Amino acid sequence: LPPQFSGLLGTVYRRGNLSFTRDGNSLLSPVGNRISLFDLKNNKCETLPLATRLNIVCVGLSPDGSLAILIDEEGAALLVSLIGKCVIHQFYFHKPVHSVSFSPDGKKFVVTKDSLAYLYHAPGKKREFNAFVLDKTYYGPYDETTCIDWTDDSKCFAVGSKDMSTWVFGAERWENLIYYSLGGHKDVIVACFFEENSLDLYTISQDAALCVWQCDTELDGLKPMPPKGAAKGKKAAEDDEELLEEPKGEEIHGKTDPGEQETRNKVKYSRVAKYFFNKEGDFNNLTAAAYHKKTHLLVTGFASGVFHLHELPDFNLIHSLSISDQRIASISINCTGDWIAFGCSGLGQLLVWEWQSESYVLKQQGHFNSMVSLAYSPDGQYIVTGGEDGKVKVWNTSSSFCFVTFTEHNSGVTAVTFTSTGYVVLSASLDGTVRAFDLHRYRNFRTFTSPRPSQFSCLTVDSSGEIVAAGSQDSFEIFIWSMQSGRLLDILAGHEGPISSLSFNPMKCVLASASWDKTVKLWDMLDSWRTKETLIMNSDVLVVAFRPDGKELAVAALNGQITFWDHENAVQTGSIEGRHDLQMGRKELDKITAKQAAKGKSFTTLCYSADGQSILAGGLSKFVCIYNVKEQILMKKFEISCNYSLDAMEEYLDRRKMTEFGSMALIDEGGGGDEGVAIPLPGVKRGDMSYRHFKPEIRVTCVRFCPTGRSWAATTTEGLLLYSLDSGLIFDPFELDIDVTPSNIHKTLSQKEYTVAIVMAFKLNEKKLIQEVIEAVPSSEVDVVCSSLPDLYVEKLLEFLASAFETSCHLEFYLIWAHKLLMLHGQKLKTRSVKLLPVIQFLQKSIQRHFEDVSKLCEWNIYNIKYALAISQQRGMKRPAEETPGDEEELDSDSDYLM
Repeated sequence: LPPQFSGLLGTVYRRGNLSFTRDGNSLLSPVGNRISLFDLKNNKCETLPLATRLNIVCVGLSPDGSLAILIDEEGAALLVSLIGKCVIHQFYFHKPVHSVSFSPDGKKFVVTKDSLAYLYHAPGKKREFNAFVLDKTYYGPYDETTCIDWTDDSKCFAVGSKDMSTWVFGAERWENLIYYSLGGHKDVIVACFFEENSLDLYTISQDAALCVWQCDTELDGLKPMPPKGAAKGKKAAEDDEELLEEPKGEEIHGKTDPGEQETRNKVKYSRVAKYFFNKEGDFNNLTAAAYHKKTHLLVTGFASGVFHLHELPDFNLIHSLSISDQRIASISINCTGDWIAFGCSGLGQLLVWEWQSESYVLKQQGHFNSMVSLAYSPDGQYIVTGGEDGKVKVWNTSSSFCFVTFTEHNSGVTAVTFTSTGYVVLSASLDGTVRAFDLHRYRNFRTFTSPRPSQFSCLTVDSSGEIVAAGSQDSFEIFIWSMQSGRLLDILAGHEGPISSLSFNPMKCVLASASWDKTVKLWDMLDSWRTKETLIMNSDVLVVAFRPDGKELAVAALNGQITFWDHENAVQTGSIEGRHDLQMGRKELDKITAKQAAKGKSFTTLCYSADGQSILAGGLSKFVCIYNVKEQILMKKFEISCNYSLDAMEEYLDRRKMTEFGSMALIDEGGGGDEGVAIPLPGVKRGDMSYRHFKPEIRVTCVRFCPTGRSWAATTTEGLLLYSLDSGLIFDPFELDIDVTPSNIHKTLSQKEYTVAIVMAFKLNEKKLIQEVIEAVPSSEVDVVCSSLPDLYVEKLLEFLASAFETSCHLEFYLIWAHKLLMLHGQKLKTRSVKLLPVIQFLQKSIQRHFEDVSKLCEWNIYNIKYALAISQQRGMKRPAEETPGDEEELDSDSDYLM
């Protein structure tokens, strides 16, 4: 069964608005065309298995937290269930949408596009033919709308605009409030907020000015419009003329010059204060704001990376801090008002700040430029990535968080790898160094250099972790160092072109090196690094990879071929013509078709699966191919992205973007963004005149299989994508018989025939049923059941135990199972060690994770008990005679009890 998309690492925020969930413990962050959910309480991150066609620009979250509306750059919307994590409905708004907001009662939502505001009925819990039903259209602003805010009772909403005005509209037909326009600003409105249970309003503009507006009417003072047919006064009749009935919903037009008679009994606003943030002149461009109504806390972010916390309405400054030197693009406050989330799109930063304790709840940042290389740790728990920004990051696969970043390199990182122990990370860079990092103390403890400065393009380490090899792209040499001493052992010369790839044989002391000189050389470490063999290719060699058992070598060349070699006898055993499978896309400015461009393309990264039966291949394309090595056929193509905001996604030229003067892509329309200048005329002082809009090209730079065999990862333009076998519910029976049914399994279990029940459960292959059967076996019977279990099912049971460890709380029970299985069947399993290695590593990963968690908890409990004993002794309390403060066994049993 093919792996399913399971997570996106390496990128935490791209653009769009951040949203906290209803309980305030989780944060929704738009990452390109996907959405990530950060669980801040449990320290986990999950990327939803859905994607829009283009980058997401705004997210609307329903008040109950069950629905979200995701809208992309062109106005295509997805209605998403956050409970089922699936798409419910698709809708197209036809134009770019600036913001979307649900009403507090969850019955309606407002969407702003161009200068209009559209009020829709929110989708209910019943089945509907059309989930988005337009209720009213509001006219008023003369320029694009920017922000929305609702009153607490959902009676009115306010809309800010680029024309420096703010408009208050009634969500219902109110007699004394249909619309109200507020001025008072000299720049674009960034945010507007209603006060709690009031029509009083705060408006904030881009020039860092805050206006406080007081309303003469309470929310209860809004009068409903008389029903049609009732006796109407002159004023009511005139108001009704403003509501023009149309089949698609009502249109409410804001008038610019209402008469004196009309305004006499209407709601009136007056400006009671105006405050400025930039008294010192340090901050001149306010970019984002959020307001918490219960605590009256206003948070404002600036283009310089500074943010302010103010208490309203008195405008008292609480904090003024800087989180980065980049523009703050989005701010959100959780329901309790304790946590503030900041998104910086320039660096891809996501921060959650607890303002009262002045500490970070979350601080994550992806690679500034594209990721180039990745490697799994031997137990599959961690992934290390290297990027063109010179950073090396280590990610936890279970939580999806980066827990350490190394910034010692001065130039782009080209290759990263783990040693066999899993506690040392090695990285090669274009700055002429290879660095070794310690994952215990998080420091750079070795730096390997060459006699003459060289740019290192590839890196590998032998299975013992003692020998480090790096290839140079300018001197055509391979450098060999000792990890223990850090000394240069040897320089291998012989290639006549840049070294493109290196790989150590996992089972023997043989190094394979690939070069642009159309050769692969095999160097024997035990024979003074002499060239053992030279394999001649038809084209420049880009990448080499050994099979996990070391008996086969895969080579990818510039002509698009993957060839397989028996390196012991220097004989080619097979080849795959992969150029057509790569399926290139056509870039916007390409003069030739994608089919023609594909002729010069090839795979740039290869990796064998953990069992060695399949091989993964990726390159300058949106596809990753997985081939069966023995049959030499394509098994599956994974489309890693459907995001058309990236270049080279479309196979054919889009004629809609072509004019008589050339492609529309040549016109830099994106210059008027947040950093750039809309119209770069002479004398324009605001914005960056050098700012250019560009589309990154889709590519796969590196693919790696997890040693556990359960997942694989790829570094792409989108980020670090994980594909796993453990996601999704799939019925996959094994040697199924007509008598194997859940009822028969339960019947067998009731008769205490545990071994037969386990075999039947594995034949049906339903995870919950297997768990039920195994947990029904008494711990005293585990030994007997394990000894009578057929060999075929021992491997399956080990694999189940490894996956069950990740979620189950019955640690000791499952440890007894694992211990008995390995003790009784250890000798037989050793004969199939190569095949079973991924399963054993998967089991080790699960047990290791629990060991770390439980040992920390035990240490904490022992510390707490010692602390309590010390306090009791100080206060002179008499303790029972049987308790002795130095009794370690007693402390351990107490800590177990506390657990």
